[in-house]
Amino acid sequence: MYYVVTIATLVTMALALVRALRGPTIYDRLLAANMFGTKTVLLLAVIAFFYGRPDFVDLALAYALINFIGVIAVLEFSRARSSEDAHEEQK
Repeated sequence: MYYVVTIATLVTMALALVRALRGPTIYDRLLAANMFGTKTVLLLAVIAFFYGRPDFVDLALAYALINFIGVIAVLEFSRARSSEDAHEEQK
């Protein structure tokens, strides 16, 4: 059963990676990158449970926080850049 969950998670990670590379807009790519990070956290949790290593759960939580802060930072950068571009077009 754990192998099925691991393979399914890896398949969805691959699909998210494809969407991140081919996404038509920056928001599609960012959403796919966020999904890839979330699936990585899930994969770390499954591996932790499978091997009986609870310290991997701590790594998964740390990675989840880094993923969340990274997505917020990129969104903020994207918003600031788009508002700056709009301000320059008005001149």
